[in-house]
Amino acid sequence: MGFITPRTSSPYTITLLLIPPALLALTYLIPLPDFFAPCAAPLLLSSSSSTPSPPPDPEFRLLIGILTLPNRYARRHLLRHVYSLQQPTSPSSVARVDVRFVFCNVTDEVDATLVALEAARYGDVVVLGCDESMNTGKTYTFFASLPDMLDGDGGDGSTTSRRAPYDYVMKTDDDTYFRLDRLVTSLRGQPTEDFYYGAGLPFADPKFPPFMLGMGYILSWDLVEWIATSDIPRKNAVGPEDMLTGKWLNTGNKARNRYNTVPYMYDYKGPTSGDFLVDTIAVHQLKENSRWAHTLKHFNVTKGLEKPSKFYHFS
Repeated sequence: MGFITPRTSSPYTITLLLIPPALLALTYLIPLPDFFAPCAAPLLLSSSSSTPSPPPDPEFRLLIGILTLPNRYARRHLLRHVYSLQQPTSPSSVARVDVRFVFCNVTDEVDATLVALEAARYGDVVVLGCDESMNTGKTYTFFASLPDMLDGDGGDGSTTSRRAPYDYVMKTDDDTYFRLDRLVTSLRGQPTEDFYYGAGLPFADPKFPPFMLGMGYILSWDLVEWIATSDIPRKNAVGPEDMLTGKWLNTGNKARNRYNTVPYMYDYKGPTSGDFLVDTIAVHQLKENSRWAHTLKHFNVTKGLEKPSKFYHFS
């Protein structure tokens, strides 16, 4: 099973929702926006023909898996806005960035009904068969499940393509804000094999940190496949998930290519302008709406988006 993207004339990608039978008796084909980084190449315009040119093949594809809890509806609503507003009006030749919300089993009856409704509307939900706890194997299950989920999908909607469905996979949390343009810029030209990206610890080893902090880290697709088949992570899935991921890779002599984003991925410090860096990639620990508001306002996320209206005005 996997995300299946049929060819369509719609501006949206149609994706097969992965929901276990215990949650839903049906699978849905649902309109799903693709999130493209704004640092796109110039538009490819058609010549004399009225047929529009196909979207350019991106340099790389990134899947962002936001690990969250079923009852955090408001946070997912906020994150959908945050990332959809970073999507340009045309597909990018630089990167395709897909965002998914990842749960374990949805066992609460109320959550099951409301998450099913949410999934049918947005199509960006992935439900795994695991315990809903960050440090009891959820991250391992997320990575290890992806190759089977995406088997046969070449990332372009064709089941015959030999290209991996994604070049990179990110694990992140719902209290982290990524600036997609900066994220994509930092990934351009990086290796697409044996690659590990994030804010590394300890700070004393900046070039080859033993592990990346759990606020958000990226693995190349070959490492995701390795996690799915190796006994090393399977037998060591329980514990602090970010440290464990580094331990798997170190034990398996993997991830020889490491990219440390420190200081451009960091914990929230405060609402003043001096608390943010110009080249920020991500801000973590946004656990309250006030912190989200401070961060989004600082980076001018809503600047120029308000259209004149008699019904509202934002001072």
